[in-house]
Parts: sequence; structure tokens; C-alpha cells
Amino acid sequence: MAETPPEPPASTPAETPAVLPLAISLGDPSGIGPEVIAKAWARRREAGLAPFLAVGDMRSIAQVSAVPVEQIYDPTAAFDLFDRALPCLHVEEGDVAPPGQPTLDGARCAFHSLEIATGLVRQEGAAGLVTGPISKVRLAEVGFTFPGQTEFVAERCGIARSNAVMMLAGPSLRVVPITIHIALRDVPQALTADLIRSRALVTARGLQRNFGIARPRLVVAALNPHAGEQGHMGDEEERIIAPAIAALIEDGLDISGPYPADALFTPRARAGYDAALCMYHDQALVPLKALDFDEGVNITLGLPIVRTSPDHGTAFDIAGQDRAEPGAMIAAIRMASAADAWRKASAASA
Repeated sequence: MAETPPEPPASTPAETPAVLPLAISLGDPSGIGPEVIAKAWARRREAGLAPFLAVGDMRSIAQVSAVPVEQIYDPTAAFDLFDRALPCLHVEEGDVAPPGQPTLDGARCAFHSLEIATGLVRQEGAAGLVTGPISKVRLAEVGFTFPGQTEFVAERCGIARSNAVMMLAGPSLRVVPITIHIALRDVPQALTADLIRSRALVTARGLQRNFGIARPRLVVAALNPHAGEQGHMGDEEERIIAPAIAALIEDGLDISGPYPADALFTPRARAGYDAALCMYHDQALVPLKALDFDEGVNITLGLPIVRTSPDHGTAFDIAGQDRAEPGAMIAAIRMASAADAWRKASAASA
């Protein structure tokens, strides 16, 4: 098995202005979504943010922020309004949900806000979709049957769930978990060469479309300690992962591994790749959150639209206390704008 990853310098994407505003669903109105979106708008100039509009209950923003909010009915109105107020497509479901106290009305509002924002982007009324944090438990109580927002957006876009790939990205690292929300004991059974190959192909294409990286460099983490140590600590590397990598090389990808995960995320190693494919959820998210917690972004690859989300949850415990940091939301907005610009540039040159 491979010992150390390669070390060429990483590429850096560029940004150009959007021609449509971004649509941001507020997420659960009792969570920190309304607060971080309001704070992102307040920092729009210093952060260099392109115009965006919120989709959700305006009242939930007023509860946690003094920023001016104005209701709009046409997404294009966001451009003229953006410098003086946060534009909002208002969605109301019963009483406004209080901060930190999730309600069924609030869950319904989050669901409908996500539907409206997704539809808006699908109909080319907005440049891209940024989704605020939701409570999956509460959404399930109001008929939301998807594991998360990623799967919902994929379904609305006509994309199979298996072809929508979750990438977590920050200034220091990009990671893709091959398996996601399953128990650790189930990971070895869930891993297949076909799954790894599918995720890798979508990742490579996503890096080209959304980040402007012409020839992405991918590395693959091992499942077992020391990459299985030639079968002494597991044979998944030799039986599943290495054959998948060999097939991907034949497909023309710049990909290598499997590398022991304990050495894959050092500064020296990270300089050698554009994204790391990891075998399970925490193998990917622990290093990402350790390095880029306040700027981590969840971007969905494989979709016909741009979709990003801050890599944090609803944080009901601090909602309404002016303690939420907007860094990840700002990063999600900026990444969505950059991805939209890369896609437009690619389409123009085609």
C-alpha cells in the first residue's frame, strides 16, 4: 500500500460576479440560521459577498437581529435592495418559533423554505442555493422523509441519491466521505469498489465544475490502521480499495492511495492533493472540523445546480443569544458564488 501522498502545490479557484442573487433558506427558525444569515448580511461589504436573498420567516430574523429586513416578491429585487436591507421571500407557518425552542410550525416553515429556495434555483431565478441548518428529527415529524437536505435537493433535481456527493471544504482541506450516516460497524460491509469509484468520479467532475481545477488530484484514505499492514489488520485495502483506485487510474483520474489516515492530513500531505476520499463520516469530518471549524462548508457535488451549506447544526442551545459565529455561513455564500462563476466561465468557453 502507499506510504505517503504526493506533494505538488494546490490550485486556487477564482471568482467573478454573479448575475443572479443567491437564495438562502433560513433552516429551522428556532436555530441559529436566522442569526448567522443576518450577521452575514451585516458583514457583506467586508466579506465581499455577492447579493443574496433569504427564504423563510422574516419574523425569526427580527427576533435575533436588528438588521433591516424587507420582504420581496421577485428575486431580482434583491439587487436594488441588498445595500440597504436583507431581502427576504417571506414564508409563514403559524406562530413564529421562539429561538432555542423548536416547534412543529417551525419545522414546517423550514421544510417549505427549503422547497421554495430549491425550486427558485431550479427555475433559474437564483444563482445557487445555500441551506441553513435544520433539525432532522423535527422535520421527520412533519413528513420530511429524507436523510438530510442533500438527498432532498438531489431528488428535486432529478438526481439519484447515490450520485449526489457530499464534500466538506474549508481553506485548508477538502474531504469526501464514501459512507456517511451509518454505524461504524456497518462501514466495512457498505464499502464496495463500485461505490468508491462512483464517489471519486463525481468528486473529480465536481472539482472541475465548481472549483475550476482542470485535473484534480485525489487521494484515498485507508480504512484500517497502517492501511491494513498487508492484511494483518484488515484486508479491505487489498480487496476493495486498491482495486477501485486501479480502475479509476484506468479511467484517467489522478488518484493514489490508500494512505494511512493518520498521516494524510498533515500540512505537508495536504499540499499534495485537492481532495481526500475518506472511508467513513468521522474520518472525513474530524480533520475538517479540527482545521476549519468556523469556515467549513458542505457542498453537494453531482447536481445541476450549486448547493452549499455551513458545516454546523442548528445549535438550539445558543440560539437567540447573539453568540453564533457567521464564519461558516459567510464561507458557504462565498463558495456558492465562486462555484456559480466557475460554471458560467466553463459554459462560456465550451
